[in-house]
Amino acid sequence: MEEIDRQIMGLLADDGRMSFTDLAKETGLSVSAVHQRVRRLQKRGVIKGFTAVLDHERIGLPMTAFVSIKPIDPSAPDDAPERLAHLSAIEACHSVAGDESYILKVRVGSPNELEDLLQKIRAEANVATRTTVVLSTPWEGRRPKL
Repeated sequence: MEEIDRQIMGLLADDGRMSFTDLAKETGLSVSAVHQRVRRLQKRGVIKGFTAVLDHERIGLPMTAFVSIKPIDPSAPDDAPERLAHLSAIEACHSVAGDESYILKVRVGSPNELEDLLQKIRAEANVATRTTVVLSTPWEGRRPKL
């Protein structure tokens, strides 16, 4: 990958709303060249999309937890991600090595909502859970070194 593409990706990782004009100024390319490079990076799947970073406290979801799950019956089909995909409180689902099968990142409004969500996860996916509640998040969403 060319260094200029890495620079463009870094700038967009820091500010996904940066205009093509500002990208061009930062990289020394023309606006049309930047546009072509961004479009090429999107077509190749290097840039998968653009998103807004939300303040979860302000939108009523101040509580974050990591929920590790493992099947109660180890011989059951490995379909927990499909069974849980409709639960919007689950922000991410990671397949992991170790005792558990998956780790879920969840965001809820209160301990009671977390308890309700855990009951749904257990019932709908037929899994055992282990939960870690996040006390604070000094940082997250760091961009990779490009």
